[in-house]
Amino acid sequence: MRDIAVFSGSAHPELAEEVCAHLGVPLRPTRVSRFANDCLEVQLQANCRERDVFLVQPLVAPVQEHLVELLLMCDAARGASAGRITVVMPHYSYARSDKKDAPRISIGGRLVADLMVAAGASRILAMTLHSPQVHGFFSVPVDHLHALRELAAHFRQYDLSRTTVVSPDLGNAKEAAAFARMIGAQVAAGAKQRFADDRVSISSVIGEVAGRDVIVLDDEIAKGSTVIELLGRLRELGPRSIRVACTHGLFAAGALKRIGEQPDVLEIVCTNTVPVPEEERTEKLRVLSIAPALAEAVRRIHNGESVSALFDAPASE
Repeated sequence: MRDIAVFSGSAHPELAEEVCAHLGVPLRPTRVSRFANDCLEVQLQANCRERDVFLVQPLVAPVQEHLVELLLMCDAARGASAGRITVVMPHYSYARSDKKDAPRISIGGRLVADLMVAAGASRILAMTLHSPQVHGFFSVPVDHLHALRELAAHFRQYDLSRTTVVSPDLGNAKEAAAFARMIGAQVAAGAKQRFADDRVSISSVIGEVAGRDVIVLDDEIAKGSTVIELLGRLRELGPRSIRVACTHGLFAAGALKRIGEQPDVLEIVCTNTVPVPEEERTEKLRVLSIAPALAEAVRRIHNGESVSALFDAPASE
């Protein structure tokens, strides 16, 4: 893979290093500096000319800082005559701004997608977007991976004969159903209504839960309000055990601690699409690596092979 160059922003360099280790290529250095007027400047410190450039940067807090950093990385690669620029974005936080459900609000998911393309991105590699329509916000090709294979490989270590996968809402039910099929489980979903970013109501759970081993599956956990509310409804139905799983473990505002303190939650499982600080982790947390999947996708993109083939075979256990 001589003509590949992988760079990382400051959002999650550990993930970029792990991806490069699986690819067998070095992670090229990036210099991020700040002018006296607080403007950022980015320099890619390796040759990009006519190379296949991959820029690894999830949009995590501080999101706006990391977004501008990514845009400057794209612009720097384009100015250095890169052959192709692929943004490897394991977490696209603006995907939650995907519709106009109130007057005079912005659709940030589409705007930020346009900004990336305008800055020079010629391809996007993303992981578990918040909703399927976000894929269509980009005017360049998007390879949209999911972490269901990695999550399924983890949960297969348990007895799944009496397991129900529960989606917190109907919007995530399709992904929960796909995950349930992968592990041979039943599926259920909560009837959720959101009143604010951190205030939700789940009136009921549709599906069989009583006396069963429950896996609560969501695409991301931020403040944890949805999960806490769902746990309250589940307790009323009497499940045998509860585990919580998601792709993006953002765990803002002490969410990981609050969920971990729930006595009937046996385990919290997420992936490393976003960094989870060591000091915030609890003994119930399990972090799975999606670096092998990202590395294989990068290899296939570089070699012009099918990325959809990654969904065909189960992840190794």
